[in-house]
Amino acid sequence: MELKGTRTIAADRQTVWAALNDPEVLKACIPGCSELTGSPEDGFAAVVTQKVGPVKATFKGAVSLSEIDAPNSYVISGEGKGGAAGFAKGSAKVALSDVADGTELAYDVDAKVGGKLAQLGSRLIDGFAKKMADQFFENFQTQIEGPAEVEDAPEAESDEAAEGDTPKKGWVKKLIG
Repeated sequence: MELKGTRTIAADRQTVWAALNDPEVLKACIPGCSELTGSPEDGFAAVVTQKVGPVKATFKGAVSLSEIDAPNSYVISGEGKGGAAGFAKGSAKVALSDVADGTELAYDVDAKVGGKLAQLGSRLIDGFAKKMADQFFENFQTQIEGPAEVEDAPEAESDEAAEGDTPKKGWVKKLIG
């Protein structure tokens, strides 16, 4: 199956590139990821639990980066084994470019599944893969930009918030302030 898409992120290219190479950011963005260790240079090891239709599995796999052109693009490849559920493997070409609103992240994913997962049918698998990709990039955008702020909220309410009720900051905002 193949997936292509783009997303505009309100941050400069260097910031987006750094986040794409940060294991903590990636772990927070991958739906169902309970463990992600390693480095961009040596590759990553991941543990991800997902339910696809009636099949729930924990995948253990390895992820590596190649064709690295910092801070412009790379290819991320991975393979995970989910025991009796089967396997998933694939790669994604990720490219960054400057746009007026920040950085455009373009991706081109090619993925394959086997075992019980492959028996579910391409329609179910394709829908799940699209949902996972959308969820990853939505999470990634939120990690960098922070959660969307409610513009209609009156200023007075934010002053009355308890000290422990501080809003979560995005990845970049954590670094800056």
